Amino acid sequence: MKKVDLSPVESLFEPQLLEEMNRVGVVKNVEKGELMIDIGESIQHIPLILDGVIKIVREDESGDELLLYFVEFGNTCAMTLNCCLGQTKSEIRALCESDVRLILIPVNYMDPWLAKYKSWRSFVFNNFNTRLSELLKAVDALTFLKLDERLMNYLTEKAKVTDNTVLEVTHLEIANDLNSSRVVISRLLKQLENEGVLRLGRNTITLSEANLL
Repeated sequence: MKKVDLSPVESLFEPQLLEEMNRVGVVKNVEKGELMIDIGESIQHIPLILDGVIKIVREDESGDELLLYFVEFGNTCAMTLNCCLGQTKSEIRALCESDVRLILIPVNYMDPWLAKYKSWRSFVFNNFNTRLSELLKAVDALTFLKLDERLMNYLTEKAKVTDNTVLEVTHLEIANDLNSSRVVISRLLKQLENEGVLRLGRNTITLSEANLL
């Protein structure tokens, strides 16, 4: 049997759990921009990210999307875990922000591992806590921050999770993530460029490293 390379996350779990993951898990490589999970889908697997970043968005009744959070190395999507626990269909859309390598764990192992492995319980609860904190930040941003501040927070977070100050992103994509319009986002980006905060290119935005400190 071909072994799954779990070295990126071996410090997170007990040896016995790693052995089970190797036995039941399936490694999958997904290209940047591909849809991993869509709204209304039944969740069959728990995704554990070994490399790359996934973007989690929510859709309102009119079809507009809003970015909830990013999921990076060594983590999973709390909304997906919630669907597994409640045996409900997905309420989010998961898109690959970069090329992603992940291991897919069948959902029927969720409950047994919670009872059997302390590291799995810690992993699940830590993911819930982290994503809840990020959701609260998103709510606070929508409620209290002006759009230019939300835009800067978005760009900074994107640079941190991708570990790259050069962001390959269109103005339209940013507008969709922030539930705004492309024209408004383009105007704000140009303003930030004039202030020396970033440099605009063709479908790229280069952030000044001073703004990431």
